[in-house]
Amino acid sequence: MDRDTRQTRMVDTNFITRDDGGELTIEGYFAVFNSNYEIFDGMSESIAPGAFASSMGSDIRALINHDTTLVLGRTSAHTLELREDEHGLWGRVSINPKDGDAMNLYERVKRGDVSGCSIGFAIKSEETDFREDGSVHWTITDVELYEVSACTFPAYEATNISARTKQRDDILARSLAAWKTKTKGVLHHGTESPAAAQED
Repeated sequence: MDRDTRQTRMVDTNFITRDDGGELTIEGYFAVFNSNYEIFDGMSESIAPGAFASSMGSDIRALINHDTTLVLGRTSAHTLELREDEHGLWGRVSINPKDGDAMNLYERVKRGDVSGCSIGFAIKSEETDFREDGSVHWTITDVELYEVSACTFPAYEATNISARTKQRDDILARSLAAWKTKTKGVLHHGTESPAAAQED
């Protein structure tokens, strides 16, 4: 997958709203480590612990539905706090009571109407695992995090599914080409290429 391509990953979570003496916050996990996210039939991925470590000093925004005009908070303004722990990427957003969009989201999260979350990032490194059942799994080990969002519908975007499908097909094609070169196109009785077995 193109490491420069901006990715989004969305999951359902349990945000918590707090009102500490008039200071309103929304907090929860924007990503969970070692949890399998089903991308599409036969394709899945997970995020490894430590994947966000290199981004923790970056200037990251909290948005609503990835809309850059609806900024809830920002790490450089100390209105967004992010940290990694053993469970995943945790965050807390300080809600501006003078911002109508932020207050509307706060009330929707409080009622349970909005429970989805998402992250916007670029993949810096990952591991690919072709499994015996023909499925493929990616473990993301390092990302460049741009933003976190509270979202209405937690789901993979079609562009991300398409990119992962192309990545899978490209790897299979390279594997098959390498195997054909190694065997000079000759199949011995009772043998089968690993890539061909994956395609069955």
